[in-house]
Amino acid sequence: MAAGLFASVTSRVPGEPAASASGPAKPQTASTQRIEKSKPDVQARFAQGQKALQDGDLDAAEAAFRQVLAADPGSAAAYANLGVVAMRRKEWDRALTFLGKAAKLAPQLSGIRLNIGLVKYRRGDYSGAIPDFASVVQDQPDSAQARYLLGLCDFFAERFEDAVTTLEPLWRQKANDFMYLYVLSVVADGAAQRELSEKALAQLVQVGGDSAEFHLMLGKAYLNRQESDKAILELQQAAGMNPSLPFVHFNLGIAYVRTGDSTRGEKEFLEDIRIEPDVPDTYELLGEFYSRAAKDSEAEKCFYEALRRDPKMWVSLSGLAKIHLRQEKYQQALGEVDAALRLAPSAQRLHFVRGQILKKLARNEEAEKELTVAAQARNAAVEKDREANALGNGRVPNPELKQQPQ
Repeated sequence: MAAGLFASVTSRVPGEPAASASGPAKPQTASTQRIEKSKPDVQARFAQGQKALQDGDLDAAEAAFRQVLAADPGSAAAYANLGVVAMRRKEWDRALTFLGKAAKLAPQLSGIRLNIGLVKYRRGDYSGAIPDFASVVQDQPDSAQARYLLGLCDFFAERFEDAVTTLEPLWRQKANDFMYLYVLSVVADGAAQRELSEKALAQLVQVGGDSAEFHLMLGKAYLNRQESDKAILELQQAAGMNPSLPFVHFNLGIAYVRTGDSTRGEKEFLEDIRIEPDVPDTYELLGEFYSRAAKDSEAEKCFYEALRRDPKMWVSLSGLAKIHLRQEKYQQALGEVDAALRLAPSAQRLHFVRGQILKKLARNEEAEKELTVAAQARNAAVEKDREANALGNGRVPNPELKQQPQ
């Protein structure tokens, strides 16, 4: 999907002042003379850093690029590659700092903006990544990598019409990629473009072959279309071919719960956690399952496990707030719902829960304002769709698409 992921950058020769379009070069100052004298050494250090980066020696790469910056503080390439080092270490804040400096020094380099978008994507900030990927697509309309990532971000942000516009032009290049076809079928359905959705699903069936991964994605497509029985057949086939396939049991759990088989649903969620113990989405969905079954203790544990893996799981924060509201732990519940609202300020359910908590705290005026906001949101059709629960008739979560692009 992203062949150029974390690519190193060479914006210009380190140590060489950027060319000026305004006229002849200015006379050298003492500082530029020092840079000129050290240029061969800086170039050698930069080459060493690139070689270390290619070899996976991140400590050596970082040391080399820092030496380049010591001699040439204006080297966008050195900052960009320090960003790549931080990305490979999954140090996302540091990566954004380095890449941001590189982008200021060399705003024309789309590769830097692509990596900024990738950092945001990896952190789950899909809406935040959209402008970065969009700018790359604007500069390079034929970049399949940037266009696909932009489409995925639109997909996760539920901007389905934008996602269709972005992804449909990739058909000729990716018509044999069943992951692409799955996403296109879902966003087309979300954008009420039924004909395109059917076309993508038919193509998915045609090119899928007989792999476990194909049956997983086809099963997910059926789940999104509310065809749970068809989904179960496909997902069972995927599980039979590869019982350890990540996320197949996750989706089977959803399908069984939707058909009323809660016992098998719980079993499948637990099996998925055994296979993929670090995926927060499964804990969150299992927490919602236990919450619906009035098993507050089990639900609370699952929500905490989800948040331990990803503090931005606002549905888990909402779930905890509801549990603690029932337990009359009002201040704790208020803190949790406020944290959830910072992550999802437009979610109707959060304003409703917050209103209930404030009423219990006798903060009646504030409570009425929250409940009014919730009622207004409830009247919006788009909000009703967003509030649909994955265990009922909502859209299926896609943790496998949220994994780091390869």
